Amino acid sequence: MSDSFLIENAKVVLPDAVIDGWLAVSAGKITEIGEGAPPERGNDFDGDLVIPGLVELHTDHLESHLTPRPKVRWPVSAAVLAYDAQIVASGITTVFDSLRVGGDSDYDVPIDELMMIADSIASAQERKLLRADHRTHIRCEICADDVLERATRLTSQHRVHLISLMDHTPGARQFRSLDTWKTYYGGKAGLPESELQRMIGVRRALYDANYARHRSELVKLAEAHRIVVASHDDTTEAHVTESISNRASIAEFPTTTEAAAASHAAGIAVLMGAPNVVRGGSHSGNVAAETLAREGILDILSSDYVPSSLLIGAFELARRIEGFGLPAAINTVTRNPARATGLTDRGEIAAGQRADLVRVRSSEELPVIREVYSAGQRIY
Repeated sequence: MSDSFLIENAKVVLPDAVIDGWLAVSAGKITEIGEGAPPERGNDFDGDLVIPGLVELHTDHLESHLTPRPKVRWPVSAAVLAYDAQIVASGITTVFDSLRVGGDSDYDVPIDELMMIADSIASAQERKLLRADHRTHIRCEICADDVLERATRLTSQHRVHLISLMDHTPGARQFRSLDTWKTYYGGKAGLPESELQRMIGVRRALYDANYARHRSELVKLAEAHRIVVASHDDTTEAHVTESISNRASIAEFPTTTEAAAASHAAGIAVLMGAPNVVRGGSHSGNVAAETLAREGILDILSSDYVPSSLLIGAFELARRIEGFGLPAAINTVTRNPARATGLTDRGEIAAGQRADLVRVRSSEELPVIREVYSAGQRIY
């Protein structure tokens, strides 16, 4: 496609309205937008929607490409390329690749392997093998003994853009209910009650030994490298107060309306899972994303573990909640996540913004992606 082109006969989704019109692109940026007929003929979108490219902040999906079956490790470079292809096919043009840092009972990738994954993504992007714009998100298990060592090594050798502070101690946050924790971890590995009780004791001891010091050091690391901070699974107002003191910009998956409301009021963007919206609730029994949207305290959706859920979730918010509207719903997967991570050059259809665009047709209440553009180049 030419470096300059025009899209016509489209329903253009702006941050606060949907117009029947056209837009012009040149040198990778949107240069002009208009209603009605364009000044000249362009690419006919046949009445389809055109929205900004989706911005994904927290996806675990790379893990499923690296480990497609238990005990199976796929070649890293091949896994990264396959993951990128699925991301783009889901309409995501900017993705924060989540790398879990800190040993955990259900997922413990050695630091050398983590570095290999980060190296592979960086190399593929440098060689222009990836179609989405990839950024790095390290998800730090605060209480793990090795989390500081691993996070420090990653940030010393790679540009990290987002750091989330996670605590999966049994009886706290996402796992306030010990029964929920046992179901989650016991169900994964089929562990007997005696082993689950042993793990609970180990996890709680790690919390007592590491939580306060590690959280403080991780926040200092983020400040030193100018990394955006996200809290994870805040449940109480005390958790939110701690996140405010840590200068968190994003509240990932708050588990209660109380925590979400306090975060939103403090200017911390509230992020919830799009699968939560699509499924109609949390698989862990926590607050539903739709509930927060109806309360006006949901800012961002993340695809979490299903990339295609991001666009579907946004459309579901617009469909289910009277008065919510498509522009506001699309903002939760475009403009809002971009701004929360300091990206001001993308996330909305406006003159001067990157021409990250997605052509969408709504078919039987399901959004179907027909074309994807990154900086004006068609990538899907």
